[in-house]
Amino acid sequence: MRTFKHLKTVEKLGFVAKYVFLLGCVCTALFPLVWVFMSSFKTNAEILSNGISLPSRFSFDGYTQALKISPILQYFFNSVVITSITTVVNVFFLAMAAYIFARYQFRGKNILYLLLSLSLVIPMTALLHPVYMTINALHLANKKSGLVLVYTALNLPMSLLILRGTFQSIPRSMEEAAVMDGAGFVRVFFQIMLPMAKSGLASAGVLTFLNCWNEFTFALVLTSSQSARTLPLSLSYFTSQFSFNYTAMFAAIVIAIIPSIVVFALFQEQIVRSLTAGAIKE
Repeated sequence: MRTFKHLKTVEKLGFVAKYVFLLGCVCTALFPLVWVFMSSFKTNAEILSNGISLPSRFSFDGYTQALKISPILQYFFNSVVITSITTVVNVFFLAMAAYIFARYQFRGKNILYLLLSLSLVIPMTALLHPVYMTINALHLANKKSGLVLVYTALNLPMSLLILRGTFQSIPRSMEEAAVMDGAGFVRVFFQIMLPMAKSGLASAGVLTFLNCWNEFTFALVLTSSQSARTLPLSLSYFTSQFSFNYTAMFAAIVIAIIPSIVVFALFQEQIVRSLTAGAIKE
């Protein structure tokens, strides 16, 4: 393998340009996060005088004020409950549906899958009115269960797409060997297919978690009390009557984004593995 000093001049320039480009992408992605995090320790005067400077001292006053100004802890708990239940329900039921779409033939299969996939291109704002009317008719407005139902449906097409591709990448010989050993459909699915599809399950679960955790519009329309409202809605407290308190607002943003970053960091390897699984031929 040739080292850097043995490369030609053009190759060296290309090598350097590639890493400069990657470094620029990383800095562009990280700068807003670092800026918000550092600003949460500043005072309002420091933020208004020089937005990109370091804080003169690290103070947690912004976090204390954020907890006093808005019901962040209640909203945080609501988000954890709603997002966790939605993720589990979405991944569990759509794993079964995706397995059927990937392995079995039945009348109307392609049409049904096409209809479910087409919902990916429907704007979320176009669904606000029918979803609101449906949830009201089911008497689930202003309830956590209503948001769980809506979020599960909204994340259905993406999870189905990921999990179907994951099951298709698993060799059929694994199922055939299990059937020859006397395993039935249920045992094949739960003991053979699900463990082998863990990367796809993790990917679908993480994407569902992130979509639910950061969703704002449906949570705003379908809820009206603190008992069901989610964490993104708490940020509205700092952009209306408390818009002048930037320190508390940045602190609230940090509290809201930390779970998303942690979850993605923990499962990023499985996500990458799942997204590249479609390139494997059976």
